Amino acid sequence: MFDRIRKVFQREPKERDGGPASSLSPQGPVSEWAASRGMSFSMGPLGHTASMHGKVGGHVWRMELGKPTRDYIGGEELRARAELGVFDDVGAMIINRPLKDVLERRAYSMITDTLQTTADPRLPEEMRWLAMYDEIGWEGVPEAFWASYSVLADKRENALAWVDDALVDLILGWPAPAPGAQVPFMIVLLRGKCYLRMQYQPAVTSTLDHASAVFTAACKSALGAFGTGK
Repeated sequence: MFDRIRKVFQREPKERDGGPASSLSPQGPVSEWAASRGMSFSMGPLGHTASMHGKVGGHVWRMELGKPTRDYIGGEELRARAELGVFDDVGAMIINRPLKDVLERRAYSMITDTLQTTADPRLPEEMRWLAMYDEIGWEGVPEAFWASYSVLADKRENALAWVDDALVDLILGWPAPAPGAQVPFMIVLLRGKCYLRMQYQPAVTSTLDHASAVFTAACKSALGAFGTGK
């Protein structure tokens, strides 16, 4: 099962051996990028993770680049998180379809495995989200978006309010060299927080730049739609 997951997102060996790891230093391109955006930069104790902090809508958000925390991500993982303080009963996610398919196959395999009698605590939480939320679609969004991404939510109106035209345009507008269709990607709005998780590929600062633009746009949309001060 894990071999199948790895093959879907398989990368060239040279990408595993090189890539962004060499850029994770206080004087590297990642720290220079953070400084150019007015973000603080720090390294983890072993030098394998870079952390950057910024603000969106008056709320601190954090981006990390480093060793993957999910087995379906190869190379380096890019993740972001912001505690927005929006209504915590809103749940929604945007996930690229290849990753959704992999997680659903994995869940199906677990359920149908006659030897599997209890849930594996190592299973990623996003597998539960796929089971909890319904897939939502609507007119007026480019077909290219629906071909590549899926939107799931607890309520249809929450999906419509969060995934606005600006966010859709940004998700479709990755600059060259753009992440390939198979690169794992998701944004989640849950428990008053917004999360981004993706494979850092291609490992260039333009990926960082656009990922941060997508994430902050998702945060701003959530604050506008579900802010507790509304």
